[in-house]
Amino acid sequence: MSKGFNKVILMGNLTRDVETRTTPSGQTVSNFSLAVTRSWRDQNGQQQDQTSFINCVAWGKVGEIIAQYVGKGAPLLVSGRLDQRSYEDKDGNKRSSVEVVVEDFNFVGGRGSDDSAPRQTASSSPSKSNDVVIEDIDDKPIDLSEIPF
Repeated sequence: MSKGFNKVILMGNLTRDVETRTTPSGQTVSNFSLAVTRSWRDQNGQQQDQTSFINCVAWGKVGEIIAQYVGKGAPLLVSGRLDQRSYEDKDGNKRSSVEVVVEDFNFVGGRGSDDSAPRQTASSSPSKSNDVVIEDIDDKPIDLSEIPF
């Protein structure tokens, strides 16, 4: 019998700030939600958008780093697996939820964009700007026979 395959890759924007807590065993867990929008054109050629709100959970160092550097509105690329949990709500009704367990992530956008700028912490220090000097190069043609591949 073959094994299943459970892999999710999402890119979206955080709908709220990351909530981080510590379990009784000392493990940190961070929860957040991503708004993921898809666009398409309908039969009349009008652009349509649909946004899905996906709950995500990140354990340990992965969650700590995400919580430290991104906040509400920031773009984030995550990969992981889908996980389904069942629980009882306050009224005793059985509920279930599906969430992405984040295993890896990438920050999206540059440092210059407002929504992806890292949060300042007490240990953060401003980075020094290093000027790069670009030397003039002459405009003579490239001899393709000199390229080693």
